[in-house]
Amino acid sequence: MVNTLGLAIGLGAALTFVVLHFAKGTSKTVPEDIAADVLEQRASTVPETDFPEPYNRSIGGGGGAGAVAGGAEGELEDSEEEDAGFDPADIADDEVEYYEIEFVKEGETIEVANNENLLEAGEDEGWDLPYACRQGQCLSCGGRVAGGEDANEFVQHSNNETLGDDEMEKGYMLTCTAHPTASFSLETDETP
Repeated sequence: MVNTLGLAIGLGAALTFVVLHFAKGTSKTVPEDIAADVLEQRASTVPETDFPEPYNRSIGGGGGAGAVAGGAEGELEDSEEEDAGFDPADIADDEVEYYEIEFVKEGETIEVANNENLLEAGEDEGWDLPYACRQGQCLSCGGRVAGGEDANEFVQHSNNETLGDDEMEKGYMLTCTAHPTASFSLETDETP
């Protein structure tokens, strides 16, 4: 049988220790958070880059996300010259055209202006679309014309330092710098 007196003494002692512990508190102090100082110190040792986006997690930016289009020497320079002339901000308000773009994976069709890039149009709808540099220098925001038709028939890039002509012909585009020139269906998060 259980000794009632022993049980009462045990419970009383346990309760006393608990009360004393909480009344006295703990002398252990919480250490200062030095994470910000460590990051600043590490960042000061790495040279600056042109990648200010928050999703670029590398110290100093540029964490190896990009690829350069292959091909014969001079090909990339030619494509840069072609793309260098397009600035969506130069489109006059009375010349803005709207196109129906079906975002296949998101299951919706929206109207996108030819002076708005596809990534921002999707973000305006509240969709969490992939991106990193927002400058046409990586493949994080890659998308593809559904069916693999030539992307040059549907979009114009304001900057494209990553995709080659053969990849564009297979329907690939960079949604961060791609502006529609026709209505089409877009598969987001697709890279060559």
